[in-house]
Amino acid sequence: MAEDQIIALGDTEEDDAYNNIAGTIKGKFQASENARQFDEKRWLRAYRNYRGIYGNDMAFTESEKSKVFVKITKTKVMAAYGQIIEVLFSSGKFPLGITPTAIPEGTEEYAHVSKSEQTPEQEPKSPYGFPGDGNELAPGSTFDSILGGLKKEYEGAEFTEGPSKDSRSEPQINPAEISARNMQKLIHDQLEESSAISVLRHSLFEMALLGTGVIKGPFSYDKTIHHWENDEELGNLYSPKFKLVPRIEAVSCWDFYPDPDAVTIDDADYIIQRHNYTRTQVRDLMNRPFFRENAIRESLKMGANYEPRGYESSLLDRETTDEFDKNRFEILEFWGYLDKALAEQAGLEITDDMDELDEVSVNCWVCNGKILRLVVNPFTPSRLPYMVCPYEINPYQFFGVGIPENMDDSQTIMNGHARMAIDNLALAGNLVFDIDETMLVPGQDMKVFPGKIFRRQSGQPGQALHGVKFPNTANENLMMFDRFRQLADEATGIPSYSHGTTGVQSTTRTAAGMSMLMGAAALSIKTVVKNIDDYLLRPLGESMFSWNMQFNEDTPEIRGDLDIKARGTSSLMQKEVRSQRLMTFLQTASNQNLAPFVKWHSVLAEIAKSLDIEPEKLINDPERAAIFAKIMGMANGNQGTQGTTQQPGMAQGGTAPAGANPQDITGVGGGNIGVGGVPQPGEAGFSKRTNGTTGAT
Repeated sequence: MAEDQIIALGDTEEDDAYNNIAGTIKGKFQASENARQFDEKRWLRAYRNYRGIYGNDMAFTESEKSKVFVKITKTKVMAAYGQIIEVLFSSGKFPLGITPTAIPEGTEEYAHVSKSEQTPEQEPKSPYGFPGDGNELAPGSTFDSILGGLKKEYEGAEFTEGPSKDSRSEPQINPAEISARNMQKLIHDQLEESSAISVLRHSLFEMALLGTGVIKGPFSYDKTIHHWENDEELGNLYSPKFKLVPRIEAVSCWDFYPDPDAVTIDDADYIIQRHNYTRTQVRDLMNRPFFRENAIRESLKMGANYEPRGYESSLLDRETTDEFDKNRFEILEFWGYLDKALAEQAGLEITDDMDELDEVSVNCWVCNGKILRLVVNPFTPSRLPYMVCPYEINPYQFFGVGIPENMDDSQTIMNGHARMAIDNLALAGNLVFDIDETMLVPGQDMKVFPGKIFRRQSGQPGQALHGVKFPNTANENLMMFDRFRQLADEATGIPSYSHGTTGVQSTTRTAAGMSMLMGAAALSIKTVVKNIDDYLLRPLGESMFSWNMQFNEDTPEIRGDLDIKARGTSSLMQKEVRSQRLMTFLQTASNQNLAPFVKWHSVLAEIAKSLDIEPEKLINDPERAAIFAKIMGMANGNQGTQGTTQQPGMAQGGTAPAGANPQDITGVGGGNIGVGGVPQPGEAGFSKRTNGTTGAT
């Protein structure tokens, strides 16, 4: 983080100001913890259903022998988690795109190279133009306003605002789109290097299990770049380098305490994250920027202060937490607003234009009543660095609803019928004997085994032993079990056949019928993916964009008026379906009357994407190729050449440039290039109509 963005406290400030802030944060934490108790009960029940564990509130009757727990909840959670991961990351790229706005500002939407080209004998022309050179700029327009941050990349080219009239002689570029592509590539690289997909998987799993996933960041970290230098005397010496990069973190719902009056993260006044640190971890905080070393040492001397919560014993499968709370420190990380007067007492520098009733956004770490860190919110614009995504939106509460909560009743009833079926089978599978002791000799052993002999007394003939068989009701219980499993499918929106349950039905006998069912099953997951787009991916992209605008000074070509696009929902369309549609469009557009209206380069790029092929590696960009050819002076004298000469605006292999008329472009052997091109007289494939007949010349 930039030093001019953060005002750190010294160690000589008055303790009263720190105590007031620490007490204020502690009070906010207790209020949030009290308001979150109902959610903790929901999460704990969801976790137990996922693990297949009965809670302490479950009471069994004396006649119940079976304690079986059928973990259908785990199957549903893993199925939903797998579907989400498949939708978001099956393409191998992060589902986040950057596009220019509809009307970009600060850079032009189109720019083209003017016809008045520079010859080697002429003096270098000014990129700013002069009256009458055909390259006039609008009032107030500069070379920077045309290309934005791309001035260095296209140095030496003469660009004019607006689209070109002839793409062959005046190749054009889209500066706003190029800046968006550069920003997207940079953000994808940053996310990949910071293992963002692994972090996101943790959050998505907790979202499916508990109903809410939380991501924190991005924050600035010094990435270590391994580097060795060769020394003549000592050999290869390890000399690492450091680079400032963004990184995101996954935050568990159990450690996340929002403003109790907030319904969404946007209207939250503060967020508190609870950390469970060992003594070593607390000591390592002294190596991080803007942490107060004296306060950390005093906190360590005061000893461990961690207070285990009631739910932690269930999460850790421990009856007691006596061993868990040793040598643990509870640290509260506060992000929110403080009163101006309280911030001034603590020594924070406040601007003079602030009103007395204004508040200051700060970040504060508290442990054992000591302020370990207190800084002004470093982000510009100021924001809470948390992204909260619900699996299913709860319109009147902060935390969402997950799969275990939706099928809680079904899971309970399935467990009950499974226990009843097993207990009944234990009785129905064995005989119960009815013995008339008056007909037997007294003192006989009543144990029953093969070859057993019972001695009976004289008297009326009759049977002394009667075998009683109890009725088998397991089938009825299993029928109810299957019925409530179907209800669990409807409650969660995840049918059993979507995660591998066998059983051929009338609809699933054909591939088309199965495809229809799978398409209907995807409707429920679309809502979840849309929530991920709106509440997680888009805010994450905006945060990464803001971080690069504020802290990244190495790549000026990323500057521009850009818009963030979350692409999770668009990934739902199967690649096979998209590829088929593109091929159908390709066949339709092959008509010679429609060919001039089609951007063939874009069509090829989309087909490559549908086949999981990176178009940048295989398909040339005709506009950029022509521009760089002009810059290097390789295109002079080649304009208008027919036969084997390749046009400047043509990609390698004869690909027609976007927007060009295929009838005006020829390739190797004089044949027309592009689908739908019209052969000229004397060329192979040319035909004419003579006396009502058609013949080739």
